[in-house]
Amino acid sequence: MSTIQAAILGLVQGLGEFLPISSSAHLVLAPWLFKWSDPGLTFDIALHVGTLIAVAIYFWKDWLRLITKGLTDVRSTEGRLFWYLVAATIPGALMGFLLEKKAETIFREPVLIATMLILLGVLLYWADRKGVKDIEMNRITFRSSLIIGLSQALAIIPGVSRSGITMTMGLLMGLTREGAARFSFLLAAPIILGAALVKLPFLISNPSVININFIIGILVSFVTGILSIGFLLRYIQNRNFLPFAWYRFILGSLVIVIVLIR
Repeated sequence: MSTIQAAILGLVQGLGEFLPISSSAHLVLAPWLFKWSDPGLTFDIALHVGTLIAVAIYFWKDWLRLITKGLTDVRSTEGRLFWYLVAATIPGALMGFLLEKKAETIFREPVLIATMLILLGVLLYWADRKGVKDIEMNRITFRSSLIIGLSQALAIIPGVSRSGITMTMGLLMGLTREGAARFSFLLAAPIILGAALVKLPFLISNPSVININFIIGILVSFVTGILSIGFLLRYIQNRNFLPFAWYRFILGSLVIVIVLIR
């Protein structure tokens, strides 16, 4: 993998993690489309660390308040929200642990990814049209947060999109677009951290894989992650998710056409 390829994959991760278009799908499809060698799931997770740093920095005040209230005042709005996020993280973490091998092999097939891009694009558009969109994030219920967490487990399949499926379920639970997005972004931190910690023993025992391309990919994903969070939060204040749904449909269809041609 060249330095340029690492930077491109970092860019793809930074944009795709927080926009509802599936970063994991793009990390698989980019090498496949351009016939690069697949860097594998370990490098994918390393890029996710860049976006973990991005979401931690962007929402550091929120996290500080949530953790403090969660440990000292459970009955407060922030205290409840902290434990709702903890509960919502469990299904995704469990699914990632149980299906790690499939995530590295079967789930990285282009046709499956394309299908998921299209199906979840349709679901995102439908949820955006039908959702009530009148509940702010601080009024989310335990039931809604758990359902969103359960849906996040599907993101083990590239093409589903962790942010896409959690925002979709948030909209279906009645959250505003901004509320769904903010809950999705906060939910990203613990699940990405968990995935990184799982790979940490491998990285410690194989330090040679951590090279300049690793570092460049992480830095690029961090910078673009910060930018994409800010962009989406501004965008959804007065616009809908339709462009992202169309993008998913077009990309998924293009992948299927390329598979047939090849």
